[in-house]
Amino acid sequence: MKIALYQMMSTDRSVAETTRVLDQACADAKKGGADLIIFPEMALTGYNIGAERIRQLAEPSDGPMVQSLIDMAKRHGIGILCGFPELDRERVFNAAVLVDASGKVLSVCRKAHLFGDVDRAAFTAADRLCPLVEFGDWSVGLAICYDVEFPELVRAYALGGADAVLVPTANMQPYTGVATRVVPTRAEENEIFVAYANRMGVEGAFEYCGLSCVTGPDGIDIARAGSGEEMVFADLSKDAVARVRKSLSHLKDRRSDLYS
Repeated sequence: MKIALYQMMSTDRSVAETTRVLDQACADAKKGGADLIIFPEMALTGYNIGAERIRQLAEPSDGPMVQSLIDMAKRHGIGILCGFPELDRERVFNAAVLVDASGKVLSVCRKAHLFGDVDRAAFTAADRLCPLVEFGDWSVGLAICYDVEFPELVRAYALGGADAVLVPTANMQPYTGVATRVVPTRAEENEIFVAYANRMGVEGAFEYCGLSCVTGPDGIDIARAGSGEEMVFADLSKDAVARVRKSLSHLKDRRSDLYS
């Protein structure tokens, strides 16, 4: 499976303007041979835009924003993972939707771990782990930004049979260590691929740090962005997972009798 991460510039755009940006990115990713493109956290609306504006823009998972992604996926023949604010009755979730190349919605993941006032003022936390989902013949777990920083969440996916964990994020300065240390660690300790798609630029008080990456099951980068706007590609191989699991043994050597 070939994936593309679009490290997008954070500017004050309308949803319609952002949709056009994402549509062009889908075209570019497909031209580059990608089966799936991953956009950042809250890509459709912006992230640090204030709780009131987020509530005004939030839509149900069958609303126009997700429909625009469905249309893009079908038009370009590419899978899409993209963040958006999901409205469910009176609650708003920091969510990401996974759509396959036929336009079928495979999953809507809700952020479980809320980060600081920016999340807590605007969103309700998920009350359960997002189930694993099949994308083609890949079993993938979905996590949003801060979620990947909790080892239990990624380990639960690995124990459930995940081949990869896909993470839309909006990580800012000074937390560059998440991309450079935490993500590679999550990949290696669980013997899976981890893909981490970040923003760049300034939004309110946040300066996003870029460094989007795809790390292999051995903890080594396959693709790594810098600090600017760019798209990076990575080839994911199940053979690589099998090969690494012959040399690493974190999962099978767990002493679950010592901890719950």
